[in-house]
Amino acid sequence: MASTQSPPLADPLTAWGAADLSRCSVSGLSSGAFMAVQLHLAHSAMFSGAGIIAGGPYRCAETFRAASFIAEDAFVQNALFVCMNPLIPQVGPDPERLVAVARQTARDRLIDPVENLADDRLYIFTGSADTVVDSSVVHTTRRFYEALGVPPSNLRFVDDVPAGHAILTTNLEDNPLDANRPPYINRLPGARMQSWDILEHLHGPLKAPAERLGGRLLRFDQREFFDDDPRSSMSAYGYVYVPKSVEAGGPCRVHVALHGCKQGYNYVDLVNGRPDRANDPPYGNRYMTTTGYNEMADTNGIVVLYPQAEGIDDGVTQNPEGCWDWWGYSSPDVRHPDYYSQRAVQIRAIHAMVSRLGGVA
Repeated sequence: MASTQSPPLADPLTAWGAADLSRCSVSGLSSGAFMAVQLHLAHSAMFSGAGIIAGGPYRCAETFRAASFIAEDAFVQNALFVCMNPLIPQVGPDPERLVAVARQTARDRLIDPVENLADDRLYIFTGSADTVVDSSVVHTTRRFYEALGVPPSNLRFVDDVPAGHAILTTNLEDNPLDANRPPYINRLPGARMQSWDILEHLHGPLKAPAERLGGRLLRFDQREFFDDDPRSSMSAYGYVYVPKSVEAGGPCRVHVALHGCKQGYNYVDLVNGRPDRANDPPYGNRYMTTTGYNEMADTNGIVVLYPQAEGIDDGVTQNPEGCWDWWGYSSPDVRHPDYYSQRAVQIRAIHAMVSRLGGVA
């Protein structure tokens, strides 16, 4: 009988046996920041630090389960209003309650023990001009991690830059600093790339970034990691930047860089559930090519993994803007979502990718 398995779209993800999987880190913007928090807690034995740009605390979308009679609607209402734009800070996320939820989730063995976080490093950023995720929400992320034992010396919190909702660069072609619009990459004149600050805080002093890249940005078939599950809302391809020194067999660390909504490589605007390719925005690969991660990774033996989410709006998955799941759209049972746990389809996939890079799977 002929095989029904889809042919490979690209090479499989390659293992780099010299990768130290005890010193991995993760960062993300917006939905990628929420996912960074979830991934960090789910696998805190693997991840020693996280960079969070405009993201809320763990399981934020479950802050007020009585927000609607319908469970799925309650999570969406929490995500949109409690976790992004609360009317006043007092009705935003409750970090103390979410700390208790995280501890119980660990006791249920759905995530690694939260005690692993005690020596981790955190970079948390909110732009004071951000109108998408209110700064008050990001302040609760800081309080959440502090309550879990992350010492002040390990936590860098930045809230005094008049930036909009974006990762910051020095690129002249990027949006103005205070912009709150796609591609959510803004220019901070006369400064360093924000990604460089993130990597240096998470990994300690690093060599200066490369002026010209010597490594390669490789595309791989991402489907094997989520088994073509339509609820995953993940793209066929993923990407990884591999420095030349790592290809030559040198030691390396792994950093996972998670894009935000509308930032995946094949993001297409959806109108009434159908791709609007006539207005396809020309910025789908900029998060992995122009935000500075690769330049810093190139000289410091850091492999940067760029998992990719994509927009889907059909009868199975409602994620038209290609966001990472932090409110439960990928969960088989919307009444009892698992988007935050080790068994969640997206977290399971990303963890398997990192494990592959370290030669574990």
